[in-house]
Amino acid sequence: MEWVTFVEVLLVVFTVSVIFFSGRGVIVQMRRWRATSERQRIEDALKLLLDYQWQQRPISARMLAADLRLSDTAGLRLVNIMQRQGLLETRGSDLQLTTEGQRAALQMMRAHRLLERYLATEARMPLTKVHREAHRLEHTLSPAEVDRLEADLGYPRRDPHGDPIPGPAGEMPSMQASALTAWELNKPAKIVHLEDEPPLAYAQILAEGLRLGQEIRILEITPQRYVLTDGDNEYRLAPAVAANVFVEALPEPSAAANGLVPLKALAHRQKAEIVALDDACQGFTRRRFLDLGLTPGTVIFPELLNSFGDPRAYRVRGTLIALRDEQASQIWVRPLNAQ
Repeated sequence: MEWVTFVEVLLVVFTVSVIFFSGRGVIVQMRRWRATSERQRIEDALKLLLDYQWQQRPISARMLAADLRLSDTAGLRLVNIMQRQGLLETRGSDLQLTTEGQRAALQMMRAHRLLERYLATEARMPLTKVHREAHRLEHTLSPAEVDRLEADLGYPRRDPHGDPIPGPAGEMPSMQASALTAWELNKPAKIVHLEDEPPLAYAQILAEGLRLGQEIRILEITPQRYVLTDGDNEYRLAPAVAANVFVEALPEPSAAANGLVPLKALAHRQKAEIVALDDACQGFTRRRFLDLGLTPGTVIFPELLNSFGDPRAYRVRGTLIALRDEQASQIWVRPLNAQ
């Protein structure tokens, strides 16, 4: 009887211990989940506040909560936390990022746009899906991992929508662009940005076949549509959709006027100086080119012939490298005998 009682006591002690420590484990997990959720809400708020600030639009705590799909109470709590962390300040009913808050927001934007570039260029994800996936992943990267991603991608300057990517110190490349709806009829332009919000308008732009870097001009403007051409094809957009296409004037003089040609156009053993990598050259391909020494000022020339024509072997910095025509077309050079 005493032995049975002892065993029962052990079972009770074991059961209580399991419940206690399991409970502590659940509590720890809940605390971690709450901390992670709070950090993600702060990071989302930082990007949203930065966007409002750039558009010079005021935003209140209630507006912030609505945009983040939080209750007014949860939104006010979030604002208080960010104030305590020195990320934002209030001016009347308006919220304003502090210098530290703006720096943190730019770092979040940097992570997001680098991820979009990776997903579009390397993972070959459809452009209509990269924004959402980048938003999911951006909260998982440390600053060091963001730096490594940037280096692996060859230090891209723009994301796949044409938005500039902030640098490590928060520096933002400038971009002078105009909405297509503010552009002159028949004036040549280059597409430099395709706004991805709202998603339906962005999907229509992609469905038409418009892309970054494309040279276009407006043929016709009516209240119902904009008709564009790239010289070969025509594109039709509703005015509300056309407003999401941003363009710049064509650079003057053009690459051809400067005597530049793509590397693949060089004749056998014709020496040339590398001037630039094309903007279309992004991601790991750009990084590989830089690692191979294909940098501005470097002398390069085709040295070995290929019976099939592609790839060709080029001599650069004393080393032979093989490049396909598709790759060589992304390297702009100035023939030395043309100077």
